[in-house]
This record gives sequence, structure tokens and C-alpha cells, in this order.
Amino acid sequence: MKKSLWAGSALLLSLFACQAAFAEGGAVADQYKWLTFVVFGAIIGLTMYVTYRAAKQTSSAADFYAAGRSVTGVQNGWAIAGDYLSAASFLGIAGLISLYGYDGFMYSVGWLVAYITVLLVIAEPCRNIGKYTLGDILAFRNNPKASKTVAAISTVTVSTFYLTAQMVGGGVLVKTLIGIDYEISVIAVGILMLTYVVFGGMKATTWVQIIKAILLVTASILLVLFTWGQYGFSFPGFLDAVVGNADVQKQVAKLLGDAATNMTPEQLGQRFLEPGLFLKNPIDQISLGMALVLGTAGLPHILMRFFTVPTAQDARKSVIWAMGIIGGFYVLTLFLGMGAAINVTPATIVGLDKGGNMAAPLLAQFVGGGPDSLLGNFFLAFVAAVAFATIVAVVAGLVLAAASAMSHDLYVGVVRGDHATAQEQITAARVATVIVGALAIYVGIAAKGQNVAHLVALAFAVAASSNLPAVFLTLYWKKTNTYGVVAGMLVGAFSAIYLVMVSPNMTYPLAKIADAKKVLEGTPATPAKEAAAAQWGFSCELFASADCKKEVKASPEKPAVPGAKEKLAKAQTDLAALADEAAKAAKQKEIAGLEKAIKAAEDDLKKFEGQTTSMMGLEKPWFQLKNPGLISIPLGFLVTILVSLFTRDRRSDEMWDELYVRQNTGINAEGAQAH
Repeated sequence: MKKSLWAGSALLLSLFACQAAFAEGGAVADQYKWLTFVVFGAIIGLTMYVTYRAAKQTSSAADFYAAGRSVTGVQNGWAIAGDYLSAASFLGIAGLISLYGYDGFMYSVGWLVAYITVLLVIAEPCRNIGKYTLGDILAFRNNPKASKTVAAISTVTVSTFYLTAQMVGGGVLVKTLIGIDYEISVIAVGILMLTYVVFGGMKATTWVQIIKAILLVTASILLVLFTWGQYGFSFPGFLDAVVGNADVQKQVAKLLGDAATNMTPEQLGQRFLEPGLFLKNPIDQISLGMALVLGTAGLPHILMRFFTVPTAQDARKSVIWAMGIIGGFYVLTLFLGMGAAINVTPATIVGLDKGGNMAAPLLAQFVGGGPDSLLGNFFLAFVAAVAFATIVAVVAGLVLAAASAMSHDLYVGVVRGDHATAQEQITAARVATVIVGALAIYVGIAAKGQNVAHLVALAFAVAASSNLPAVFLTLYWKKTNTYGVVAGMLVGAFSAIYLVMVSPNMTYPLAKIADAKKVLEGTPATPAKEAAAAQWGFSCELFASADCKKEVKASPEKPAVPGAKEKLAKAQTDLAALADEAAKAAKQKEIAGLEKAIKAAEDDLKKFEGQTTSMMGLEKPWFQLKNPGLISIPLGFLVTILVSLFTRDRRSDEMWDELYVRQNTGINAEGAQAH
């Protein structure tokens, strides 16, 4: 199997090279695509060499699952940072900041604060329990078969959600950059990830994470130095440039709509540094924050990292290092996002990718000299390759967590009753890895063209609602038992998933059709009374004060907004009358954007023709929050507590004293390696 996978990896790289040579389209000009492939190949080659070295040192179950507990605190800190800083962190947050300003940075704050929870309540106790997986933590004092089964289900569920978003992100990244087929890109991510995990297990995955984290931080620092240096490394000067930038002001005006009518350019720019452009519902912000802060402590691929260090002190040290690295990186995202907004412009970023995920790579191209320069395309290739390595490394960690749950928890723990030989455990782990890897590739290809951004938040919500209550209460509450853990994990996971399925995250055909018609046809003039009432968000006649009713009567009529077709016709007429070449180029760019918007709207009308409900049979969202954490997290804790109070489990009671001593002292933790 090893020879076949190495051969498959080499064949895939060759296919990747051929595709890069002949692919058309993408952000990289055709004459520089060879450079992109060289940089991609160099980084992939480095990680493959590390995997080759790690494969020689992987001979036992402890090596495969926990790197033989040989990872130092500093190394594990970098590896945790590599596991945690996914494509959503690097590409997604920079993109959100470039389009929405302050609100995008709130994701950085949420994910950073999350590690305080990990440091204070999870890291050291998990390491002291001394096993390999989430299921091992729960099985220490609860019924082993029941707790490992439900932990495996939760682990695979969380990993699948996270995996899908990463696989789609990898495919879109490479296709957007150099025009390589989406399917080829997804297969490339899958086979590289399989190579890391099947051959090297946790050792290879750890070192790939370390390399990727170092490259990611280095690339980000270089970008910030080039971007911020233009303003003498003055933070007020940099923010002044953001506020005064005409493209930023246009983006804010576009987001605010009618509310921007009476605002000055300076006020529009200042609004970019204030909340409310993206996260408009305060309750939704709280729900999202709960999922981000608490979900990290329940992510299975993060929990596994604490089993790789030799001592509890190293577990604490690894979290402190991870917090420093992750925190420093998230501060850099502020400069990356806003630097992209003022240099690349939001319109250009959205033109290449609607979600803004190409902001950081395009900023790299800009600081290097632009799309027509060798250095600019080298920087673009380097940042894109690092982003690609980020995706592959995170996928490897997720697949290892899911495969470990299937092999160690289900096969070894439940089916074999913990009586499998070391070789059987290694074989089971590698077979499970191939199964999960193949599933990841299939799901990634099947999700082509789908909006999967909410899956990352859903993964955090499930982890916070299912895994965290079970782990936290098992470690810290004496009355917790098997029945409570199983019930709490199932209710927490299913409630989070169900609430997302009936939330605004899903696709609602009627809303899509209405939006498409609005793009094509515009909106008619609105009478003064209706316009004012709509702005207030309720009927002034029934609920509001006299001031509201007075404003309704005094409000001017809201004018009609022309549709894209009408705008296109006018732009084409204007183009024919222009003589200046620069003005012609700008008008042609406007026409191209309108044509793209018209095609997208017409495609939506055709796609959703005859459809009226979502996949859950709803015409509109039943649950109004985009993230279910506010409901599902307390529900997961509550069910675990109530069921534990009304049931009795002798094993859970008897093992409490031993668990309490073990988690606080680490005594006999090393003896668990043979488990």
C-alpha cells in the first residue's frame, strides 16, 4: 500500500503540473503559472520529505496516534497553531475584514479568546488522562463501549463538517488562482493528506503542521511589513488611510444602502471601523461567540494534540505557545484585511471571489509589484501555496481524528474490547484513514458550487454543544455518568445540526428568486409612508410613538432603483460616447460586472424555477439565528446534568476518585500508553 500511495502522489503531482501548464483563466497570468507550480511543488516536496522521515519512525499505536509522546511543548504549540489556523483563519478572516471592516476582526477575537478556555480547563487534565482520543477521556470513568461509540459519532460528525469546508476551499483556491479543474484540486488535497496520515500518522501530521504554521506566520509578517511600512508603521496613520480611502467609502455606501445617503465620505470611512456592517444582529453575535469560544475546547483534532506531549507541564506550555502564535497572527489579519481593502479594493476582491477569500493572495501580488510583475506573481504564488498547505495540513489533522475514532474507539475499543495487537491497531488506523480520506474527496467534489462557509461555524457549534459538556462534566462533576454523557452528546449534536438546517444558512428558493428579480428588474418607487415604516422595521400605526408616525408622514418618497439590465443598457450607451481611453476602460469594467451579475441572477432564476421550499420543506427560516450555539450549548449541558441526576451508574461513581487524582497530578498517566 505504501508504494502505491507514493506512486499515486507522484502521478498526481505530474497531473497537477500538466494542468497548470495548460489551464486557462485564474488570477495568475498564463506566463507566470509555471512559477506558481514551482512554489507549490517546493512546499509540497518539503512536507513529503518530512512524511518520508516520519514514516520510518512510526511503528506502534502510540507513534501513530500520539507521536510516541515525544513532542515538546514548544513544538506542540506550533503544531496546535498549525492545526487551528485553517483556511478560514487565513483566507476567510482577511477577506471578511477587507469587505466589512471591524466585524471581520471579531472572528479573530473569538478564536483567540477560545484558547483561554482550553488552557484553564482542558489541556492538562486531558493529557493526564493519558489516552489517544476524545473517546478515551470519556471512557475513563464512564461505560467504555457506550461512551466511545457516541464520542466516535460526534468526532466523525464534527470532522466531516470541517473537512467539507476545507476541501471545497482547497478546490476553489487552486481553480481561482491558476484555472486548474476543481475536481483535480480536491483530489490533490485528498491524496496529499492521505500520504501524510497513512505513512507518518501523528508524527508526520505534527511536523507538517509546524512547517505550515511557520510559513503562514512568515508570509503574514512579510505582507504586513510591506503594507504597514507605507505609513511609517504608524497605526493611527494606517487607520487614517483606511478612513480616507475612496474605495472603502464606496464599499460602506454599498453595504449601508439608503442609510448612506446623508453621510459624508469621512463618515463612511469611519463606519468601516465600527461594528454592524456584517454582524447586524447582536443576539447572533453572542451565539456565534459562544460557539467559537467554547467549541475550540471540544474539537477532536485539537484535543488529540494534548496526548502527544510527555508531561502535563508540556501540555500547559504548548497552549501558552499556541496562544502567543495564534494571537500574534490574528492581530496581523487586521492589517492584511484592511491593507487589501485600500490597495486591492473591495470591488476587485469581490470580482474574483464573492466571499472575499482571495484578499490576502491579491494583496501579496500587489505589494510585489502587481499582476504584470515577476515578484508580484511570486509573492502571490508563495501566499497561495502556503494557503494550500494550510488546507492540506488541517484536513490531515481532521482525518487523523476521524480515523482514530473509527479505528481506536470503534474497532479496537468496542468491537475487539481493547484486545487488539499493536499491528492490528496500526492496520485498522490506516484502513480507517483511507476510508475517511476517500469520503472527504467524494464530499468535496459533491459540494462543488455549494455555500459551505457555515459548516465551519456548525463544526464549532456541535463541538461546543456535544463534546465540551461531556468532557467538562466528566472531568469536573462527580455526579456525571454514562447515561448523562450519551444523552447530552446526542441532544447537543442533533439540536445544533437541526437548528442550522432550519436557519437562514440554508437556501430558500423564494428568497433567491426574489433577489434575482431585484437584480434584474430593480425596485419600484416606494410611497413615503411605506418607506419610513420599512425603515423602522414595524408598523408605526400599531406599535410606535407619535414621533415615529410624524416621521412617516414627513418622510420623502423612496425613489426607484434601476435593475442591472437597465444599468447595462445605459452603460453601453455611455461607452459609445466616450473618447478618453481611461474612461472607456473603466466603463468596460463596469459593463463586465453588470453582465456577470445578470448572468448569475438568470442562472438563479433557472436553477430555482418551480421550487418554493428548502430541503427541510420551509419557505423561510424557522430559526432566525445563523449560529445555534445560544440554544444548543446550554441544552447540551442541561441534558447531561438532568439525566445524570436522575440515573445511577456504578462505574462512573467508583472511578471518580481515581480520575480526580489522575487529572490533577498526572500520576500513572504514562502507563496509559499501552492502552
